[in-house]
Amino acid sequence: MVADFKTAKKTLRTSNSKLNIIAINGCCYGRDNKPDKGEYFKYCGQSFWKFISGNENLYTEIIEPLGHKAKEKNDNFVKTYSQMINKFTKEFANGFCNDNGEIDWEKLVRFNSSIIEEKKKEQSPKA
Repeated sequence: MVADFKTAKKTLRTSNSKLNIIAINGCCYGRDNKPDKGEYFKYCGQSFWKFISGNENLYTEIIEPLGHKAKEKNDNFVKTYSQMINKFTKEFANGFCNDNGEIDWEKLVRFNSSIIEEKKKEQSPKA
């Protein structure tokens, strides 16, 4: 990362020598009371959110909206995941279970482990 920062600074200064370029490593969470790392600054948690927004309280203000979005995504995932489990269970039951719901182990093992016989190619009729 430090090498990339140095390369970026050098490249940008080539195009405009008057630029004062400061490299920033931003972390959405955490703490670092010594942000000056020499080659770059590292802003964590509240310091990061304040740096990008100017709002000292953004780090706590975004929690509730993020929580709602996360819940929506999680609910959608659970629904889709449940549907796939049901689909796979149905396919398995239809293919490898007897009418009483018992697994037909021989059929399952044959499906999973038997040698696959190549079908003989039919000879095409001669013209």
